[in-house]
Amino acid sequence: MNEQILLARAYLSRVAEPPAPALAAFVAQAGPVEAAARVFDGRVEEAVAAETGVRRSVHRPQADLDAAAAAGARLITPEHPEWPAEAIEAFEVVGSAQLAPPLALWVRGPARLDELCGHAVAVVGARAATSYGAHVAGELGSGLADRGCTVVSGAAIGIDGAAHRGALAVEGATVAVLACGVDRAYPASHELLLERIAASGLVVSEYPPGGVPGRHRFLVRNRLIAGLATGTVVVEAGLRSGAQRTASDALALGRTVMAVPGPVTSAMSAGCHRLVRDGALLVTRSDEVLEAVAPIGAHLAGGPEPQGDRPTDGLGPRAALVHDALPARAARDTRWLALESGVPIGDVRSALITLERRGLVEHCAGRWRRRQAEGGEAVV
Repeated sequence: MNEQILLARAYLSRVAEPPAPALAAFVAQAGPVEAAARVFDGRVEEAVAAETGVRRSVHRPQADLDAAAAAGARLITPEHPEWPAEAIEAFEVVGSAQLAPPLALWVRGPARLDELCGHAVAVVGARAATSYGAHVAGELGSGLADRGCTVVSGAAIGIDGAAHRGALAVEGATVAVLACGVDRAYPASHELLLERIAASGLVVSEYPPGGVPGRHRFLVRNRLIAGLATGTVVVEAGLRSGAQRTASDALALGRTVMAVPGPVTSAMSAGCHRLVRDGALLVTRSDEVLEAVAPIGAHLAGGPEPQGDRPTDGLGPRAALVHDALPARAARDTRWLALESGVPIGDVRSALITLERRGLVEHCAGRWRRRQAEGGEAVV
């Protein structure tokens, strides 16, 4: 990747406190190199200046890249092939200030973030988890990972840690999204857990090396947990909690929101019960989660695919709408398909994977098109 772009993104990663909607929009318009130069010089509009004015003179991109490399980490950007473009696209479609897309992501670990996000479910919940909640989170983590699904969480004490450990127990993929630099172990008691995650999966943050965990940063990073996954499962949560915020962000991003029921007398399940009353899907085991985020679930569960006289027979209603929206020959991106089909973008992604499994569509240069038969005609 272009070294100038990498240095510019590294600088921009430090200069503004996420989410930074004005800066994100400015970078998208001007490009990272020009945007970084103008931010450093103070030649920006008032909204961008408000987000960058305090730190714009802190210009240490190479030092941050070196610190990351020393910790075994790297910076990935929208210009990088590892960037999870389809997942991040939802932030851009929503256009909310609170859900502004990250400018870059610092990652530590051997896996590719774009590949892990394609089959990912977030498992989140209370830090003060009960033994019941920790058990369920561990079972979900191992069950999902055992079916080839990436488990995304925040590495916190309680539900998050149990979900990560469950995935690691079956040697599955797991991603920890931090509210501090990826070179820091937070909480300190999870230093070994984070090392295990980084050894096979990924530790991710939009904060540069050395970034300290602040209270507000935990809420901000929750949007990334929600956005990097196809669906979010809340195992235990109080009525006011960070997990509730993650569920809210997931819903806004068009993701499937699920909740695990618990004793009606437990304050740690009160938030889950409210989510169910408000429309979240009640789930109790990994199979139900996989069904909820189908087609990933249907495919991984190994169930038989629908059969019919035509290749499109047996498709669910949303998969059928997405397939119908695709032109006979042209390729389109997921945002276009969401607008054309009227299907939420998160469900469009799920539908496309179903269609791909059925041999009806193919991915080409970041876009989707109907698979062409041998005679050059589109499969219908």
